Amino acid sequence: MAKKEKEISLDDLEEELEESELEEEIEEIEEFSLDEITEEEEISEVFEEEAEILEEEEEVPKEEIIDERIYIIPLAKARKGPRNKWAKKSIRYLRDFMTRHFKPESLIISQEVNERIWKQGIQKPPRKLKVRVTKNIDGLCVVYLA
Repeated sequence: MAKKEKEISLDDLEEELEESELEEEIEEIEEFSLDEITEEEEISEVFEEEAEILEEEEEVPKEEIIDERIYIIPLAKARKGPRNKWAKKSIRYLRDFMTRHFKPESLIISQEVNERIWKQGIQKPPRKLKVRVTKNIDGLCVVYLA
């Protein structure tokens, strides 16, 4: 069965629009010319806005770190198999090592660790890697370069 559409007359729509316009108050913006504002005032306003934004960012509380450890991770096992997969396997071994030792709910490998593994290309990842791992209350682990 198809639903019957409710017919609305134009008069009803106009009445609703008039009622809604009465409820909303529109603020008028004062007109000004660009000549009235000097460059120094413009610059000071921009810096004040940036300062306010920076103050807001500083107020955000830092997450509590439960545990922090430093590991030297052996990546030599990643060198078995085809040479063109060594760096990919190193990342996989790093993830496996962290899940085995830290048991995180979620794991994040920082950009600097990833870049260090891939620094010499896909065929020559490092044999060992010294990292610092932090775990917060939510079970989120982050791997940083030590």
